[in-house]
Amino acid sequence: MSMREFSLRVNGVERIVSAPPMARLLDVLRQELGLTGTKEGCGEGECGSCSVLINGELVNSCLVPIAQAAGTSITTIEGVGAHTKLHPVQQAFLQCGGAQCGICTPGMILAAVHLLEKCPNPTREQIEEGLNGNLCRCTGYMRIFAAVEKAATTIEAGVPG
Repeated sequence: MSMREFSLRVNGVERIVSAPPMARLLDVLRQELGLTGTKEGCGEGECGSCSVLINGELVNSCLVPIAQAAGTSITTIEGVGAHTKLHPVQQAFLQCGGAQCGICTPGMILAAVHLLEKCPNPTREQIEEGLNGNLCRCTGYMRIFAAVEKAATTIEAGVPG
């Protein structure tokens, strides 16, 4: 398959990548850009481990061809917070034990960030719906839901992460 160049804004930085047009965004992020925080779980868009934000919308990067992502703004888990300043959702996941093996964690965090941007004070039902496309085999979800509730409270109170 022939290679083409694509321009993307990834985590706030303009990037140009060379890839076949039908290469999965997931693979380009991981292999071409070295952003390995985005995980591959199922490769079929069923588990949410590969979730990223494209122009502010939550998507499964395993289903998006790089040609479709050209010219967009992409946020990966690496763009959510920093080692010195975690996002309130990341901090809450640590405090509540919402992250265990780590495969689903990046996608869960991005789904939670997306949810809280759209619904700053969600009910438990809204949290469950907002995280619906993300599967976790370790936590039983209760710690993840508690983390999102904690993050919502932290953000609402204006407390830094």
